[in-house]
Amino acid sequence: MPDYLPGSDTGFQTWAHNFVIYASAHLVELGIEPSDISPVSSGIVDFDDKMTANIVAQQSAQSARQAKDDSRDSLELLIRTLVRQLQASPDVDDTERVALGITVHDTVKTVETEGVSTRPVGVVDTSQRLRHEIRFTDEATPTSRAKPDGVMGCEIWVKVLPTGEAAPVGDDGLSFIAMDTASPHTVEYDGADGGKTAHYMLRWVKKNGDKGPWSETVSATITA
Repeated sequence: MPDYLPGSDTGFQTWAHNFVIYASAHLVELGIEPSDISPVSSGIVDFDDKMTANIVAQQSAQSARQAKDDSRDSLELLIRTLVRQLQASPDVDDTERVALGITVHDTVKTVETEGVSTRPVGVVDTSQRLRHEIRFTDEATPTSRAKPDGVMGCEIWVKVLPTGEAAPVGDDGLSFIAMDTASPHTVEYDGADGGKTAHYMLRWVKKNGDKGPWSETVSATITA
């Protein structure tokens, strides 16, 4: 039997306020005293306070995360600028590049294989509201973040459907999101998509433009 109390916090809050307003206005008809409803009224005040505090905390956390992301972007730009200078310098040798942890250029030309036979494996983090963080690895090396030889990046496609509708069985109707060269990739959704299900399909793209086989469909709810 379904519970009469709404599952969501906002729904429960609205229900509780309506319950107390009606009960308080009809004490005689309901056969209860003000002392019966008083603890519930106090509980609503406490819940309202905690709801407000939770919303402020979530907004603060989102703001802190954005500030962290912006700081990383700025730092990465500074590092990459200096690394380009170091890579172009005749004073920097490969031993120093290894010590710095920067790219050591391969002097032996690598011959590309003709195709990509493996598929990406996608995992979706839904912990953030209206945001999906898609992590992808190769099915042949699932514990490594390395892409297959010759691969430039991962194409990410999606079809958003109301929850309960069947996931797509092929690539028909998919919408292109991005081609990302490094995992993870973040997708932001509008409030209207909250509660719907995003069905993702991924595939590797080689540096010459060739594309590998589609991944299995990865489905995740868009948290409202």
